Amino acid sequence: MSIQESISSIVKELPSGVKLVAVSKFHPLEAIEEALAAGQYAFGENRPQEFEKKAMALQGRGIEWHFIGHLQTNKLKMVLPYADLVQSVDSLHLLDAINDWGKRNGRCVSVLLELHVATEESKQGFYEEEILDIMFRASSFANVRFCGLMGMATNTDDELTVRADFERINAFYNYLRDLFPEYDDFRELSIGMSGDWRIAMEYGATIVRIGTAIFGEREY
Repeated sequence: MSIQESISSIVKELPSGVKLVAVSKFHPLEAIEEALAAGQYAFGENRPQEFEKKAMALQGRGIEWHFIGHLQTNKLKMVLPYADLVQSVDSLHLLDAINDWGKRNGRCVSVLLELHVATEESKQGFYEEEILDIMFRASSFANVRFCGLMGMATNTDDELTVRADFERINAFYNYLRDLFPEYDDFRELSIGMSGDWRIAMEYGATIVRIGTAIFGEREY
């Protein structure tokens, strides 16, 4: 199945209000061009150098860029000038650095806070109580726009485990929405990847991040 056919097939299954972010990491510009021809304009990258290179090469094409990987504070200048949404804010240190960058550059950076629920310790992210602490003082981050949560389910073939992870993320997301109604921008829930996006939609996903099911295995 071609890239265009894969995108068309996925989009047909997405409910209204769910955004497809095509994860183009490790794939060449030609693959993104094919996706653009299919009407796909939101793309996700997870390596700062690759992100910057692609964003610069495709300037003026109307692309909505999402950064979805672990971001080190010394790489902010490669990502923040181009990112429409940083989905993967996973530490207070990074959040502070993004806010400081925003102050210096006169920008308000849109972010999702990454919630850690998966059983793998290798996964990044905050615990619930850490996100609660941030949200209670969200107004102190004047150059950050808090847009919602991002999360990943445990990497397992056990569907019950995946569902439990998504249910936990969704429940906490709804709790935050109820607790902080004053934050109108806090309305995105980015869960679901190539192997579990259909399940994620059952748990309130507003963004799904799909790479392999669109582009195939990585090319480099």
